[in-house]
Amino acid sequence: MASEADIETAAADLRRQLARQLEKDGWLRSPQWRAAVEAVPRHRFIPRFYREGHASGVTTWEPVTQETVGKEKWLRLVYTDETWMTQFDGRDIDWADPKPLSNAAPTSSSTLPSLVVRMLEDLDVQDGMNVLEIGTGTGYSTALMCHRLGSESVTSIETDEGVARRADHALTESGHTPHLVVGDGRAGHPDGAPYDRLIATCGFRSIPPAWLEQVRPGGVILTTLRGWMRSLGLVKLVVTGDSASGWFSEDDPSFMIARQQDAPESLGMVPGSDDGTVRKAARGPEVLTSSGPAFMAQLAAPDARFFSMAVDGGPVSTFLLDSVTDSFAVLAPTGGGWQVRQGGPRRLWDAIESAVATWEKYGSPNTAAFGVTVSRDKQAVWLGNPNGPQWPLPS
Repeated sequence: MASEADIETAAADLRRQLARQLEKDGWLRSPQWRAAVEAVPRHRFIPRFYREGHASGVTTWEPVTQETVGKEKWLRLVYTDETWMTQFDGRDIDWADPKPLSNAAPTSSSTLPSLVVRMLEDLDVQDGMNVLEIGTGTGYSTALMCHRLGSESVTSIETDEGVARRADHALTESGHTPHLVVGDGRAGHPDGAPYDRLIATCGFRSIPPAWLEQVRPGGVILTTLRGWMRSLGLVKLVVTGDSASGWFSEDDPSFMIARQQDAPESLGMVPGSDDGTVRKAARGPEVLTSSGPAFMAQLAAPDARFFSMAVDGGPVSTFLLDSVTDSFAVLAPTGGGWQVRQGGPRRLWDAIESAVATWEKYGSPNTAAFGVTVSRDKQAVWLGNPNGPQWPLPS
């Protein structure tokens, strides 16, 4: 693969292979989106990226460029169904001399194509529709929408100026000219409203009120809801005037949380050994990491985070800290079971155990049994139907 022409020829073939695989796996369902996948050159949007290394212990990230792995391998990796990282800790990468990274938090990426096209198919766009995208990122998904709808129908908001600048360059190079905005996606972009569709490629703790105002009645909002402990999942809402409602998908795809809604650096005050009141716990800390129970734990304690450590040379305890209300719960092993020590305005473990018990009462369903209702005054996740058990989303 010696020339730029060779790269473009190979890339076109790899795009067709990717489209066939996405169609075979059930993600691509319409000829319009297949045509977009076959046309949009993903390699222009991620000319350099990082992949996770294979070293044991701490997570490491290895740079992937034409120079580090060779042109052929680089191009094959670009067109695999993988998420590739393009930024860490909100800082630009020195691609003149890229180094392996560790102890770094990804803050921008090119999402795996299967999730991108699955969301675009779920968006159910029609010719002539006006779409607002929250989270331009590399610009790849923006380009797919421009190919499908025309650049004049696509507005995209990116919070990071450097990320937005690189996306703008890649889009222009690929022949697309959507309206790009640098700003806070929670505010939307009223100048381009009303929108027929809104799609967010980063996670939000709740639905920003501005979105309800800018998406027309009958329009669709497709976004990931998530908390500080985990993702809740992908939700599709239909707007009806001043409110919107809809259902979660049956799986739980996860996106990085919107930077403006990221958790505070401080976990909160670690309680003293005598703080709080103690009782026997009906459930242990595995609730926080098991798929279904963890979903309920996130709903029940939306402002909490957890970690585990040994206390005074003893057994490992799990600390659940709520930095908003300064509430806490500490789970410690006791002879075949667990005890919990709680304090603060909220009894966090009481709320989590109650939520998990409700979930079990309803047959331990997957996320497709949950819906969301949003208005200017209230946002809640409910189980079964809007009159069933409810958990408020954080404001």
